[in-house]
Formats: sequence, structure tokens, C-alpha cells
Amino acid sequence: MTNITNPQQNIIQMVNKSNHEIFREVLLAITICSFVVFLYIMGVMLAIYFTSSTAREQVRYVLFAHMLITDLIYLLSGLFLFLASFFPVTFPVPFCYIIIIVSSTSMKITPYNLAVMSLERYIAICFPLRHNEFCTFHRTMIAIGVIWAIGLIPNVVDFIVLCIYADRGFFSLYLICNRTYYRIHASQNMIRDIVYISTFSLVGLIIVSTYIRIMMVALKVGSGKDSAVKAGKTVMLHAFQLMLCMTAFSYTLLDLLLKEYVSLFPIINFCFFMCLPRFISPFIYGIKDEFFRKNMKRFLLCRAKKRDAT
Repeated sequence: MTNITNPQQNIIQMVNKSNHEIFREVLLAITICSFVVFLYIMGVMLAIYFTSSTAREQVRYVLFAHMLITDLIYLLSGLFLFLASFFPVTFPVPFCYIIIIVSSTSMKITPYNLAVMSLERYIAICFPLRHNEFCTFHRTMIAIGVIWAIGLIPNVVDFIVLCIYADRGFFSLYLICNRTYYRIHASQNMIRDIVYISTFSLVGLIIVSTYIRIMMVALKVGSGKDSAVKAGKTVMLHAFQLMLCMTAFSYTLLDLLLKEYVSLFPIINFCFFMCLPRFISPFIYGIKDEFFRKNMKRFLLCRAKKRDAT
């Protein structure tokens, strides 16, 4: 009886393992395809921005293009880290740590960028006569520089902690590019949690307060009501984008729920909780904005006509 049962159990285990591997490959294919689609949509939007002098002169479009580029950096670095973990390949520690810093910093940049975009809409509605004075291209570049500086500060602190507590030969090792291998002290996790909580609390407060002020203007000023309501909807869209960014921090909860499916967890996490929010956010903003919507239709129609002509 034992001799019969064991082969049957082995066959069942082999079938389950085979199905498991097929599911992993399907998820990986979906992730790569989604990534390619995002690159195409983002490429179209950036092409529209850089080929339009009107867009390059408007601060909100400058900030939107910056958000697209930041998301691209985040996704490319995240894709590398994901593939490096999915196909366990070792790399020099300094190289992997630089990629991790780039991914971590770019992830925090998007919420800060959303806060600046909300403030720009607040100034446009509440101080329309001084909008051109406050929101200049030069000041926008300074704001973007400050955003990146703030985003890099926690990573600089993390690097200092790593240098203090790591062994002397740590940076000469070859390791898998997985964030867990580079968190060797509890203070690194504490720094990360504090930064995440403070970042999203502050950005959320800015978005909510700007929305309230804009809607107060919409109720008071009759002639500017339509533009104020439109700006209020834009700020609420930024709040939705912020919520999408927060889904990237569901990693810990999913880790508890999917302990038995460790091999599937990295794909599910990267596809649905890291990539998908970055795919949806710029796409919704681009479709909502009249300028990008018209130019995207024109761009796609021109490409279709060229394809038909050939």
C-alpha cells in the first residue's frame, strides 16, 4: 500500500509543481507585456510634451513630464531588481545598492511631485494674478531639485548606517539584488517606516488642504467657478494617484498572507502592487487632460494612417 501511495503522491506533487511553474510564467509574461505597454504610452506622452512648445512652457505639464520620467526610472530599476531576484544572479554589492537607492528614491519622488502639482493648481485658482510670477520654469526646476534632494536624504542616512554596521568586506561581496540583504540593522527598517509614514501623511495633508481651499473659492467666486471646480477635480485625481502610490507598501501584509507561495509572491507584488499603479496613474491623467487627450488621438491616428499607406 505504501509503495502505491508514494508514487501517486509524487505524481500529484509533480503536477502541482508544473501548474505552479506555468502560473509563474504566465504572470511574468503579463508583467513584461504590461511594462512594454506602459513604455509605449509614456513614450507617446513624452513625445507630445517635448514636441509642443505650449506644453513645455506650462508648469503643470513640466511637472507631469517629470512624474512620467520618475515613474520610468522607478519601473526600470524595479524591473531589474525583480528579474535579479526571479533569476537569482549575484552582482557586486555597490552596483546593487546603487540600483536599490535609485528605486527607493524615485518611489518617494512621485508623492512629492503630486504635492507640488496640487500647490500649483492652488496658486492658479486662489492667486490667479500672481500665478505667472510664482510658477515660473526656473522655480519649477528648483522645486524639482529640492524634491530629489529630500528623496535622497533617507537613502544617505541608510548608507551611513550600512557603513557603520556592515563588515569590512561587505562591499566587496557578490550578492543577489534583493533589498533584504542590504538591511542589516533594525534602524534601517525604522528609518524606512518613518519616512514612508511622514511622506504620505504630509503629502496627503497638502492635497486635502489645497482641495478644500480651491473648493471654497469655487463656492465664493461665481465667474471662476468652473475653472475652480475643474482644478478641484484635478487635485482629487492627485489624491487618487497618491493612494495608488501607497499600494507599493502592501509588501509586508502580502508577505504574511502568501508565505506558502513564496515563489509567486515577488511576481504578484511587482505586477499588481508596484507596476500597475504606475501604469494607471499617468494614463488616467493623460486621458483626463484635454491637451494630452487630443494630441494622443492625433498621434495614434497619424501612426495608423502611415501604417495603412505603407
